[in-house]
Amino acid sequence: MRLSDLPTPAVLLESSRLVRNLDRMQQAAAAHGRRLRPHAKTHKSPFIAAMQIERGAVGICCAKLGEAEVFADAGIEDIRLPYPLHPVNADRLFALAGRVALSFIVDDLAIAQAWSDVACRKGRTLDVLVKVDVGFHRCGIDPASADAASVVRSIAELPGIRFHGLLSHAGHAYSATCDAELKSIAATEAELLRDLACRSGVDCREISVGATPTARFSLNENGVTEIRPGNYAYFDRTQVGLGAADFADCALTVLARVVSHPAPERLVFDSGSKTLTSDGARGFASSGGYGVVLQALEGTMIAADLLVERLSEEHATVRATSGGTRLQTGDLVRIIPNHSCVVSNLVDNVWLVDGDQVIEQLPVAARGKIT
Repeated sequence: MRLSDLPTPAVLLESSRLVRNLDRMQQAAAAHGRRLRPHAKTHKSPFIAAMQIERGAVGICCAKLGEAEVFADAGIEDIRLPYPLHPVNADRLFALAGRVALSFIVDDLAIAQAWSDVACRKGRTLDVLVKVDVGFHRCGIDPASADAASVVRSIAELPGIRFHGLLSHAGHAYSATCDAELKSIAATEAELLRDLACRSGVDCREISVGATPTARFSLNENGVTEIRPGNYAYFDRTQVGLGAADFADCALTVLARVVSHPAPERLVFDSGSKTLTSDGARGFASSGGYGVVLQALEGTMIAADLLVERLSEEHATVRATSGGTRLQTGDLVRIIPNHSCVVSNLVDNVWLVDGDQVIEQLPVAARGKIT
């Protein structure tokens, strides 16, 4: 089967780029003596998770219990949830913990105490890390607060809790303006975690950090034991904008068809927000539009004069900034989206391809698992 045989829109994975991306990150982690635990929310695919583990990943991360249950069903044996879970989920969590090596995070002493109480009642032990806010200001304890070290100590001493260490996510790296700023964010993240671990006076066997833009810098930071990038498997326009990849590294593209050409400078593709996502691009320089169009189905060169300027649910309105285009109604294009992780959650299946050749269809098994 060839690309031209596929119904559109379709999400494609270029097999050679996927394999190269997985190999590079695993080799980099091994060379620096760090454990690699990829975040599976990017691909939501047990097939790709197995590829990562075969290459040496110690396990995976999942965003939600529902995702973790899918991967456990597929035979993945070591899963971490870097997400704050409330004990209302106790039954599901203990059931999952009975099947795989499961760990999760807490960032609230009262919630940790509640988990401790449940674990003691059940005669079980839970594997826990403390989430630390290193500057993104989403989840995590404030490492600069006067009681941060005592909170870590108190959680580590709770019965029914097996304390592993500290975990963070430098999500503010996505707003960096240059490589130097990314490097500084990675250095500050590691320093904050090292300092808190030292002040707490407890054994922090793990210092776990996670973000694709900072991964290349975090590998060089003393004390870091584990990295948790996710997007590196596919990459996207944002990662290119942040210097973490080149367009030739982007494994995921959206195959679309020109369905209307109502004016010389205006085209319409059949790939709207339901396949490309409405996320804007981020990076060192401002980038307009909702993805970049490749010049050829098998190439990596960008059609810089085509701006995907507006999305509705089923349509992408594209402007030819040079005033015209050779594309005609019925022609196929491939688009590198701004954010590949969201694209994965928008489709039931993706197509593994080699250039113009279709290899096989892969289910996005953990799609839509939001609880």
